[in-house]
Formats: sequence, structure tokens, C-alpha cells
Amino acid sequence: MLIYPQFDPVALHLGPLAVRWYGLMYLAGFMAFLWLGKARARTQPWHGMTAINLDDLLFYGVLGVVLGGRLGQVVFYDPGYYLAHPLDILAVWKGGMSFHGGFLGVLVAMWVWGRKHGKTFFQVTDFIAPLVPLGLMAGRIGNFINGELWGRVADATLPWVMVFPQVDNLPRHPSPLYQAAGEGLLLFIVLWIFSTRQRDIGRVSGFFLIGYGVLRAAAEFFREPDAGIFGLSYTISMGQWLSLPMIAVGLWLCLRKVPERTNK
Repeated sequence: MLIYPQFDPVALHLGPLAVRWYGLMYLAGFMAFLWLGKARARTQPWHGMTAINLDDLLFYGVLGVVLGGRLGQVVFYDPGYYLAHPLDILAVWKGGMSFHGGFLGVLVAMWVWGRKHGKTFFQVTDFIAPLVPLGLMAGRIGNFINGELWGRVADATLPWVMVFPQVDNLPRHPSPLYQAAGEGLLLFIVLWIFSTRQRDIGRVSGFFLIGYGVLRAAAEFFREPDAGIFGLSYTISMGQWLSLPMIAVGLWLCLRKVPERTNK
């Protein structure tokens, strides 16, 4: 069995300032968003996006991810803890960012950005959807470096199972790496290929919602389940509950009839 290597979550000490791997992973995700977005704007002119648009869009997206992700962690997963320790809500460097909260935050940010620039909501989300998965992959790698979100107890004969000494001495799935590979790399490849052709408005967004929801729900079978709101436990994990509406909305976007492309 593999042993979790007990990474130092601090990548670099600059005097009193500690630069953490978790923050660097988010930075890598944002940089990937910018680089891929500029390539997408250049090669797919039907979106009507420019490099200048991308700089502004990234700023809105960062606000949505950070504020929404943190609030989602507080509300969806650890409300009891944060009610008792409200100052820890600000300690984002310790980890603890909910994807579903960050997702909702980004949706609000994209709606505001679209209103500002005269674009419909789905025009914006269709453009950014393929830019997101590599950021998700970076975030899951950050979770792994932090030694958090470990997996369920696994068959010890599997060659890739890992012991997390900070938890116990049982063999466990390295679930953050599963999620990095699935919700991150695999979803990026499939969605990027799907989005290279001009699609009806909302289709790329719907494909992302289905892909993420299914892959996240599958990964939850290997991840130690969260306790849920106010300590309640569920047969279906919190991550799976939150993925169900994503899949439903994604199916609606992909199956609905669209009279004409409105993102020409």
C-alpha cells in the first residue's frame, strides 16, 4: 500500500508570508482559464469575445469562485462549526471550498458580467464552460496536497490505495486524485472537443452540467461522505444531492428545442 507523503501545505515562506500550495493551485486554475479563453476567443469568433473581455471576465469569475465557494462550504457542509467559529470563515488558506457554492457564485458573476456587456446568460456560460475543468483539476490536486477529502476504506490489494496517517491506518481511496482525473482532465478533454463546433445556445453549458454532475456523483462512492447539513447523515452524500439538479438542468438544456442559434 502507498503511504500519503504528508506534504507541507506551505510551498514557500517569504518572511512572515506563507505561500500555500492550495492557493497556488487556484492561481494555476485561473491562469489556465485565461490562456484557454484567449485561445477559444481567437479560434471561435462566433462567441464575440476578445482578449480584453477575458481579463474582465476572469476578475468577475474569481470573485464568484472565492465568495461562492467559501459560503457554500459554510452553508452546505460545516454550518455548525462555522457558527461556533465565525472568524474561520475568512481563513480560506486553510482549505474548505465547496464546488457547488463556487459554481453558484460564478453563475451570479457571469449574469452580472453579461448584463454589463450586452450578452445573454447562456452565451457567457457556453463560452466559459470548457475553461472550467482544468481549474477543477488544480483544486483537487490542492485538496490532495492539503491531505483532505480522503477516500473511503478500500480493498488493500488494490495497488493504488493509500494510507492517510492523519486519519487512521486503513487503506483508503485517494479520492481527490480520482476527482482530478474525472471532473478535471476527462471532462476537459470531452467538453473541449464537443465545443469546437458551434452549438445551439445552452448546449455546451448543458453538456458541462451533465458531465460534471455524473462524474462527481460517481466519485462520491469512493470519497468519505460528508456529514451533511447540521450533522445529518445521508445514504446519498451531500455532493450527490447537490449534483442531481445540475444533471436535471443539463438534460433540459441539451434536449430542449432551440429555434435558431442566438450566439452568432
